[in-house]
Amino acid sequence: MIKVCGFVLAYLFLFMSPPGYGKIARISLDGAIDPVTAGFVVRCIDQAERDALQFVLIQIQTPGGFGSSMEEIIGRMLSSEIPTVVYVAPSGAKAASAGFFILMAADVAVMAPGTNTGAAHPLMAIGGFPISGGEAGKTLEEKITSNATAYLRSITSKRKRNVEEAEKGVTESKSFTEVEALNSHLIDFIAENEAELLEKLNGYSVRLFSGEDRILETQDREFVDYQMTWREKMLAVISQPNLALLLGLVGVVLLYFEFTNPGFIVPGVIGAICVLLAILGFSFLPVNYVGALLIILAIGLFVAEVKVGGFGILGIGGIVSMVFGMLILIDSPDPAVRIGLYTALALTLPFAAILIILMIALLRSLRQKVATGNQGMVGLVGVADSEVGRNGRVKVRGEYWTAHSSSPIAAGKTVRVLAVEDLALQVEEVEE
Repeated sequence: MIKVCGFVLAYLFLFMSPPGYGKIARISLDGAIDPVTAGFVVRCIDQAERDALQFVLIQIQTPGGFGSSMEEIIGRMLSSEIPTVVYVAPSGAKAASAGFFILMAADVAVMAPGTNTGAAHPLMAIGGFPISGGEAGKTLEEKITSNATAYLRSITSKRKRNVEEAEKGVTESKSFTEVEALNSHLIDFIAENEAELLEKLNGYSVRLFSGEDRILETQDREFVDYQMTWREKMLAVISQPNLALLLGLVGVVLLYFEFTNPGFIVPGVIGAICVLLAILGFSFLPVNYVGALLIILAIGLFVAEVKVGGFGILGIGGIVSMVFGMLILIDSPDPAVRIGLYTALALTLPFAAILIILMIALLRSLRQKVATGNQGMVGLVGVADSEVGRNGRVKVRGEYWTAHSSSPIAAGKTVRVLAVEDLALQVEEVEE
């Protein structure tokens, strides 16, 4: 009877358990924490819960990112029905700023040798540009720091980690090596590689944020790798601030070239695609509209410099306006997701030069004399084939034309075409 019950239980375990039972979900975060990354992590945790996987392993290396995206990831980790293990790896990686918060929020926090974490002091900014100083600014900075510290304290205390040391990562921008983090009870252990990580996790007891206890079993367990879809990969690329800005500027130049030189088609098509991709990329980012207006103003100043001749003043103003616009375009003080000064200069100077060159070429083409059609006849010199008065005939460009003049012109005299009226030329005598 006991054997029969055993066989029945084994059958139920093997054939009635969810298909992913006991397997481990594995995802990798490499780069800044942004809205696309946050959506990817949330989707993966949702899928892991549906597949009834044992826990989610998140390998992370990040310089930081957007606070709102970080909070979205942490919120989903805390509400997860399965444990989350955050592993800072490989050696040389770091989990700074937003990455530090995510590491502290994990059910199990692990670091590889040669890694670091911390430096999570919140930066205060106006329009995405870091500022400091002044009594009002100091008060606001203290409020932001206090809020971030309270948020971190609520997480670390629930995870039974060293709250005082974790707060130093915010209040003092302190960074921790893997050994310092372990000795300060900020992480659970150090693992040199994934094999050692699984070995240490086997039999490890985890208490979820909900209070439920789980025992991890990692021996001979399979991984289920979750990858970004092609759509998420594309959005992750074009939502990078520097690339989105580059796409927008290249698109503007190509569209301008197409409008001033109709018929090429290819520059117009590529330019339109670049502009639309840039708009799509910026739609995932917190854009400061003052920065966008400064960039538009800069383009107008470049055009005005060529049209009215500002002796370089308008051009310099355009460069300054575009640089400042780029610096504050992304409404975030975190350098990991903001456009830097060198990037702004590297994009502004070539863009200004290209736009001015195209404007000069356009104005020169507009000032050129028409060489075809009736208007192309104006200014040409010919010879009077007969006496020209109210009527007559002239030879211009090897062709005979009916002509008239306000003053008589003798046959054989040199004439110049003043206008073309109904296939008749108005001419005047050219003095020798």
